[in-house]
Amino acid sequence: MNTPATTLNMALFPLPYRVVWWLVFAVLSMPLAWLVNLGLNDGLGANPIEFINRFLGDWALRMILVSLAATPLKILFGWRWPVRVRRMLGLWAFTYVALHITNYVVVDNFFAWDDIWKDIVKRNFITVGMVAFTIITSLAATSWNGAIKRMGSKSWRRLHKLVYVAAALGSLHYIWMVKADLLLPLVHSTILAVLLAIRVYAHITRPA
Repeated sequence: MNTPATTLNMALFPLPYRVVWWLVFAVLSMPLAWLVNLGLNDGLGANPIEFINRFLGDWALRMILVSLAATPLKILFGWRWPVRVRRMLGLWAFTYVALHITNYVVVDNFFAWDDIWKDIVKRNFITVGMVAFTIITSLAATSWNGAIKRMGSKSWRRLHKLVYVAAALGSLHYIWMVKADLLLPLVHSTILAVLLAIRVYAHITRPA
């Protein structure tokens, strides 16, 4: 039986679409709310700018992975509600990425464009991070229905498959940045590889 358009089937508990949308919205906003709480309560450590930058960067990559998990969850468990809220997931990912870049440009470097450009050219992890940011920005800019109509669904889907490239570059950015303690970057990279493997397997085994 098909789930009615006004509800989303979350496991055994059908909920109205709007309720699910706001629940997911609230959950994804929690890291940002926690960062604000830390800032208001002197919890950002000895180097607040670096703490904020790394915090936002970590959650930016996690949000990208969350948005990429929508289709694999449908493939594995038949959950349709993550796909229904996938656009919102992607926009939250862009929000965290944009805040990460804004903190680097505005707070850390105070619009010192010469220094920023030197960083992009000389430091590999910043180079790939900026490429990932460019991709994510292009995806966010074309996430509205009008863009799909103007581009055509095939071209739009082809463009939005670049999210996997952005995620891979984000993982590489993370690995090159930390250099020594690679546990968390490798965990994120492994999750990305699993999500991609599920999509590839489903495509290969799909009936002709």
